[in-house]
Amino acid sequence: MTDTKTDYRATLNLPDTPFPMRGDLPKREPGWVKEWEEQGVYKKLRDARCGAPKFVLHDGPPYANGQIHMGHAVNKILKDMIVKARQLEGYDAAYIPGWDCHGLPIENQIEKTYGRGLPRDEVQAKSRAYATEQIDQQRADFKRLGVLGDWDRPYRTMDFKNEAGEIRVLKRLFERGFVYRGLKPVYWCFDCGSSLAEFEIEYADKQSPAVDVAFLAAEPAKLAAAFDLPALSKPAYTVIWTTTPWTIPANQALNLNPELSYALVDTAQGIYLVAEALVEKCLARWQLEGQVLATTPGKRLELLKFKHPLAHVDAGFDRESPVYLADYATADDGTGVVHSAPAYGLDDFQSCISHGLAFKDILNPVQGNGVYAAELPLFAGQHIWKANAVIAEALQNAGRLLAHSKLMHSYPHCWRHKSPVIYRAAAQWFVRMDEAESGTTGVFTVDKAPQTLRQTALAAIEATNFYPENGRVRLRDMIAGRPDWCISRQRSWGVPLPIFLHKDSGQPHPRTLEFIERAAELVEAGGVEAWAKLDPAEWLGDEAEQYSKGSDILDVWFDSGSTFQHVLKGSHAGAAHENGPEADLYLEGHDQHRGWFHSSLLISCALNGRAPYKGLLTHGFTVDSKGHKMSKSKGNGVDPQDTSKKLGAEIIRLWVAASDYSGDIAGDDKILARVVDGYRRIRNTLRFLLANVSDFDAKTDALPLDQLLEVDRYALARASAFQEEILAHYQRYEFHPVVAKLQVYCSEDLGAFYLDLLKDRLYTTAPKSLARRSAQTALWQLTQAMLRWMAPFLSFTAEEAWKVFDGGHADASIFTETYWKFDGADATLLAKWARVREIREAVNKAIEDVRSAGGVGSSLQAEVALGVNAQDLALLQSLGEDLKFVLITSAATVTLADELSVAVTPSSHAKCERCWHYRADVGISPAHPTICGRCDSNLHGAGESRQVA
Repeated sequence: MTDTKTDYRATLNLPDTPFPMRGDLPKREPGWVKEWEEQGVYKKLRDARCGAPKFVLHDGPPYANGQIHMGHAVNKILKDMIVKARQLEGYDAAYIPGWDCHGLPIENQIEKTYGRGLPRDEVQAKSRAYATEQIDQQRADFKRLGVLGDWDRPYRTMDFKNEAGEIRVLKRLFERGFVYRGLKPVYWCFDCGSSLAEFEIEYADKQSPAVDVAFLAAEPAKLAAAFDLPALSKPAYTVIWTTTPWTIPANQALNLNPELSYALVDTAQGIYLVAEALVEKCLARWQLEGQVLATTPGKRLELLKFKHPLAHVDAGFDRESPVYLADYATADDGTGVVHSAPAYGLDDFQSCISHGLAFKDILNPVQGNGVYAAELPLFAGQHIWKANAVIAEALQNAGRLLAHSKLMHSYPHCWRHKSPVIYRAAAQWFVRMDEAESGTTGVFTVDKAPQTLRQTALAAIEATNFYPENGRVRLRDMIAGRPDWCISRQRSWGVPLPIFLHKDSGQPHPRTLEFIERAAELVEAGGVEAWAKLDPAEWLGDEAEQYSKGSDILDVWFDSGSTFQHVLKGSHAGAAHENGPEADLYLEGHDQHRGWFHSSLLISCALNGRAPYKGLLTHGFTVDSKGHKMSKSKGNGVDPQDTSKKLGAEIIRLWVAASDYSGDIAGDDKILARVVDGYRRIRNTLRFLLANVSDFDAKTDALPLDQLLEVDRYALARASAFQEEILAHYQRYEFHPVVAKLQVYCSEDLGAFYLDLLKDRLYTTAPKSLARRSAQTALWQLTQAMLRWMAPFLSFTAEEAWKVFDGGHADASIFTETYWKFDGADATLLAKWARVREIREAVNKAIEDVRSAGGVGSSLQAEVALGVNAQDLALLQSLGEDLKFVLITSAATVTLADELSVAVTPSSHAKCERCWHYRADVGISPAHPTICGRCDSNLHGAGESRQVA
């Protein structure tokens, strides 16, 4: 009798789960962010790891100014992924977000909004309010990206306690003998109106005027004698070549190399002194013909005097320029003679000071705004960049200009304003890199450091791990060649250098260390504003008239660079390691080798003799698909806010994780579209796993490992081995290999193999049968592991899935868990099943060839006969009758052969309506004529027996 009523599809164990196929991320993510906040998930993570070993990633503070861009997103997501990966490893991995709040960009915003010339206390109050507003905006955007952290208690460099802590760090640097006040040229930005540190400089091409300028010999007889000539028949000059004509008014010396050979060249216009090796180039540039009269080494010309090129034009320039010997005068270009303006060049400054020039005698006519002082003859009131042409014209009219051209060259620019900077002599506070130099004052050494700061920092770099390794060379080269660090700035919004200077001598007050500590206490109670409002008489009494209160602030890099001390050990005490470097990792863009990494290293080495970090990780910039840096002005940027609204923050997270951050990180709409595809593959795999364990309770249904079918034990062994690879990458802070391998694992290990062959057993065997519970036990463990693998980067999805998987506990969080342990996984199965899968691939190819020719439909319509060698014969025979399930065919036989062969024939049997296998026993039960014997047994009898698959 034919049964036409039974719906056999309804008898299958078809998967079901509330975990949706569509992520609908843009709509649902904000709810998860809110839920994390309301449920206090971050505190739960801390409670879950109370007493566990610490992992400390110290946050390099973003600047509290403006909406976050994709570079911010990359940085924060990388940090979040690393912290979550360590949390899952079992560490107490706290994340304390921070913000850099002082400095010029905020002060500029206040000036733009309210105008220049505001009183200091008003600038400070408005700056503090503005920074607070910016932090609130950025914090909301960082939360939206799925970043978990102590958002209710971040650190801010403008918090009173941190401002005070920074002052105490300064005091300690005084005590260690590293801080001094001195006059020397420092980088100066006219737009900032302040000095700049070395790591606030970037180089860009600039067109400059190049001039050859003649200096008349003031002692022609001595000049002749130096060349062993009895006399000179014409006026004699030495010639300098420079790309900074604006420095000529401040010339005070000339530099020649003692080891170079110099020539006197006779021309129709006069006799010229230049390096012998450059005579032909100079004459060509000057469009003159000449003959060398004599040569002599530079050392014989020391202290010869020449007249300033404008000496005969204005009495204000009627002075002499002596020759000082210096190795930095070379014959590489120019004339071999270097003009020295000590106020505007480090080498010039050192050369002149070492030859006895007093600080007070250094000419420094350029004011902080780039305009010449009113007392400068000829050029007073002119801005130096515009004055270049005027000076060249004056030299031309004076008969001292031999050549004038334009030169494109690399030139230092302000990192913030992108405008060219100059060296400018100013009395500033410095952190010394080497032993004390002459002319430094105000050192209050209590316990001198045993090594120089440069020596200590270079040693610390060698003890640091770098990710990638090439960062080591970059930072080492910067430290090896950097000058002393100028830490003072002439602005209002920042942490003060709380020092009183004697009005006559310029010396710090003898009680400076005491006053610095009092200032720290004052600022801790009332912020930097309290120092600005302090009347010196309150502390100095009758001495107040003799001293001026310092108005300089500390370089903003001192703010962020000292946070390891006053944040990790101060405002957030307990966040640092008790011994050794305070943090395990600092992570920023590669530009921070000259910024935060750099300043943190110097301050920590000065304080503690070591780096504040065990490791430094650097990432590249965000660029478009053509490699151009993302920029809103160029219209090639990808906005994190817009992307979150369109695709979801999870897609940004996956994009960051999938990118090799060691180089620049490319992103555009097409790249993000590919990321969306990758996300769907992972989500679909996850959904399959969740759906097929929806009726599985591990407490009652899980089977011990020795009762699992062999392919299930293999799947666990493969997952265990795969997890070792994943965790090894996480240990090295590598994410893009994890994403790539996880996608391959989902598509090949699971989708194309294990899950594919598992469907028949999951769907057709009895719901509680050993065969099905074996599969579910393996799937349940795979789900446990996979959710943890993906949680660091697919945080929203992993958390969503965990709530479904964990039984719907509303307060459950994947991040309180640790990586899954595959206890007893049988690694001996890996090689066996790797070969089985190779053979299966050959079978699939053969079936596909027959399918393409129209011989079969699905693989289940096929019957295969395999010829294999003796080793493979034993291998396949060990699978027994389950070989056909492994190959997903209706029948499979295997015989001995010299090499692998596969014969595919269409089955001649009927197709089972329930399991879709083609079998001879379809209809064996008269009551169920359209299904096969094993389906009948699974539905109405004892159930089929599975041994392997």
